[in-house]
Amino acid sequence: MSDRFYGRGLGFPLELAAPTTDTTRGLAESGGVAKIAESIEIILGTQYGERLMRPQFGCNLRSLVFAPNDSATANLARYYITEGLTRWEPRIEVLDVSVANDVSGVQLSIEINYRVRVTGDVHSLVFPFPVEATR
Repeated sequence: MSDRFYGRGLGFPLELAAPTTDTTRGLAESGGVAKIAESIEIILGTQYGERLMRPQFGCNLRSLVFAPNDSATANLARYYITEGLTRWEPRIEVLDVSVANDVSGVQLSIEINYRVRVTGDVHSLVFPFPVEATR
């Protein structure tokens, strides 16, 4: 499928591209399904108020960093993620967000299942999120 449906641009995180034949380097680009996954990670990693011109951009997930690792935090994380992705990523349809307490007790294991609207392809993204350990 063409990049015009998925988008194309600088990769996330920023990194140098491989040198070309004349040994010049630029910034790496990404496109296709990888670009959508990178956009999801940007939304999940952006706290409300971080972007000056779009103060509501993001999903407020980082407000839970010092929350206890319990089911209430997991449910709140699921809500924040679903709300943020539904609002800020129009290329996907969120099918399921599952949040589980990791066995180590210091992170939530987040799995996001989504469908790309244009193609109907279903993809999954796993996102570990640190929280305060339960005592």
